[in-house]
Amino acid sequence: MNVNAERLWRRLEALGALTDPGSPYTRRSFSSLHRQGRQWLREQFLAAGLAVSVDAGGNLIGRLPGEDSGLPRLGSGSHTDTVPSGGRFDGIAGVLAALEVAHTYQDQGVRLRRDFDVIDFLAEEPSEYGLSRVGSRALTGDLSAAMLAYESPAGGTLAEGIAAVGGDPAALDRPLLGNGEFAAFVELHIEQGPVLEKESLSIGVVTDIVGITRMDLAFSGQADHSGTTPMTIRRDALVAASRTVAAADEQARAWLDRPEYVVATVGKLDVKPNASNVVPSGVDMTLEVRCSSDSVAQSIVEQICEVGKAASEQLGVAFSSALVSFSPAAACDAGVQQAIEAACRQGGASYKFMASGAGHDAACMSKLCPAGMIFIPCLDGRSHCAEEWATKEQLAVGAQTLYDAIRLLDRR
Repeated sequence: MNVNAERLWRRLEALGALTDPGSPYTRRSFSSLHRQGRQWLREQFLAAGLAVSVDAGGNLIGRLPGEDSGLPRLGSGSHTDTVPSGGRFDGIAGVLAALEVAHTYQDQGVRLRRDFDVIDFLAEEPSEYGLSRVGSRALTGDLSAAMLAYESPAGGTLAEGIAAVGGDPAALDRPLLGNGEFAAFVELHIEQGPVLEKESLSIGVVTDIVGITRMDLAFSGQADHSGTTPMTIRRDALVAASRTVAAADEQARAWLDRPEYVVATVGKLDVKPNASNVVPSGVDMTLEVRCSSDSVAQSIVEQICEVGKAASEQLGVAFSSALVSFSPAAACDAGVQQAIEAACRQGGASYKFMASGAGHDAACMSKLCPAGMIFIPCLDGRSHCAEEWATKEQLAVGAQTLYDAIRLLDRR
């Protein structure tokens, strides 16, 4: 093994320690803890001999120069922000594995033909501004003026948040990267599912990344006394919303026996006035549909919204829907998959080809260059929780596979 497994693990533990002690492991994008983590990461980039910069989209980049900086460069990385009470591996493992690969090249005097960028993408997880994949969207030009105007509950716009981390919102009216600037991009990530662990495999070679559609749905009824208001005249916003939540579950389950991957979730509800003895007057909720087919996802979202509209009309409740964000499904590049497979064989790692049910920055990068992903196992398939876990050995095998895959892609 070329990579330094101990160094990689020490860095993982050090970054994980930068968390809200009352809610491990929380390091939300744009927060003071996230900025602390990035300052630590900047120092690690410099210690590895990388040139450090922050682009207009707020992405932190460490660059290892190659022999010919005129060639399209290679890239790897992920994100260091977390969901609330998230884990120490989701995103973080990909950034630190890419850093370890670059550091190992430096230690061994390996000079790639191409520049190699290690990227910490800004706000891959849904941020307080309501948007995910902020940094990778900036690279592809998918940050609209409306998105930059999104506000957080604490006040301030997304544009102001990007500026606060060193970005330049004024430059985000166009893609930050053009086609051809990158030769390939490879992201390492924990699987966030149980397949690799159950099949005792070391590596997942990702074939596809699901698309994600998020919708804000609003139900507006009338608050009344819960004991004195007859059922026949109630305008209960929560009943209409509940029928819509049930419809989301039913619509997704209808695709269980079909080849398309479909999941639907309502994980965020705000009920007003949220009192046990008051008929709910309003519900704001977020619907998320993830699917391997964009057309199927659109159809499912439309059907769920139709249920919400019909339920609201029946109950005398006003209903509205608005698109928050859409990330299309992405196919991983065949050539990158072949390089990862060859790296597995070279390192003796067991592997399988598999799709990703989670969204990743690599999906945005696939619009700009050949892109792919390396999955490593995680304990019980759990993620987005404090119990999220992978072993030192599993992480090292993933980093070694990335090391070999980048070298193979560099020679092509």
